[in-house]
Amino acid sequence: MDGGTTTVGTVEDLHASATRMTGLTDFGEDDYTDGLETLLASYREEARLTPLGSKVQRAFLRGALTARLFAEDAWKRNPAYTSVPIERPIFVTGLPRTGTTALHRLLTADPSHQGLELWLTEVPQPRPPRATWADDPVFQAVQASYERHHVEHPEFMGVHYMSADMVEECWQLLRQSMRSISFECLAHLPSYSAWLAGQDWTPAYRRHRRLLQLIGLNDPGRRWVLKNPSHLFALDALFEVYPDALVVQTHRDPRTAMASMCSLAAHATDGWSELFRGEVIGRDQLDLWSRGLDAFRLERTRHAPSRFFDVQYEDFVRDPLGTVEAIYTRFGLPLTDDARAAMKNLHTASNEGRARPSHHYTLADFALTQAQVDAKFA
Repeated sequence: MDGGTTTVGTVEDLHASATRMTGLTDFGEDDYTDGLETLLASYREEARLTPLGSKVQRAFLRGALTARLFAEDAWKRNPAYTSVPIERPIFVTGLPRTGTTALHRLLTADPSHQGLELWLTEVPQPRPPRATWADDPVFQAVQASYERHHVEHPEFMGVHYMSADMVEECWQLLRQSMRSISFECLAHLPSYSAWLAGQDWTPAYRRHRRLLQLIGLNDPGRRWVLKNPSHLFALDALFEVYPDALVVQTHRDPRTAMASMCSLAAHATDGWSELFRGEVIGRDQLDLWSRGLDAFRLERTRHAPSRFFDVQYEDFVRDPLGTVEAIYTRFGLPLTDDARAAMKNLHTASNEGRARPSHHYTLADFALTQAQVDAKFA
């Protein structure tokens, strides 16, 4: 395949494909096609995708569009979502590979909390009773796709285990607006990256909030706990839309975090591009995440310190339940015996079986040195 071409598609045929898949036609307000057009141009002119990479990236974009269609339809069928309150939600963020996933899953084990299950990001709807999920054809279809992924890409599942019923990052909601760092973590997209750096993410977070109201319609009173490293890039927008939000920032030696992030990107995109590998992954991810952390540090100074709690990776690994208790104390949240027991059970299960992490990486794999990382994160 010519490295200068791609078969990801056009705006028009992606819309047509999403409509064929869902039978729906209303994509809602046009707050996303500028990003979609920029992405498609970047894929075509810069990413040097393989045929497999083009197919996968097309599926990602179509998935974002089908999620928009499902959301617009569900909002019409469930108008009561507009009155659902979201009070003092907790957002976990930090550099990738700094413990955000494990911490997020512990926090959402509290029965008084709710997280964003993966299948509901793909087909947004009011969360059905959990006992019905196994018989739900939509849930079955999403879970089957992840079961296939387990078989086809066991090495990736050893880096970041996923299943349809697990709580996951909320970038899947932001991608509906085509404002998401996730695209840059899966391909070499300098033009899209430059475009996104100049965007106001506030409208994307407004849609994000409406989606949470829809998904949480049947769970009133449960606090939302979200996580996404890309919140680093848009703290002011997040607080504009969630004015009482609480933020937990995780910290880890950037040398280790970046080596792990690059390894995750390499595993996730193996065979997708003639360019996005090794040194290019290292350079792209180092530039991206150092910029995000710089932006977060600047914007954090504009907000009350009482709204933040900092978690050191080593402290969390040594005493995960103690770390959670410190978060609750900081924000004045009640930690019940039921919550403690649920978190303890989850922590035990997460270190056993298929979900147990297994990951090996070095900076040298991506032509990075400790000195380069130190300079970027000085």
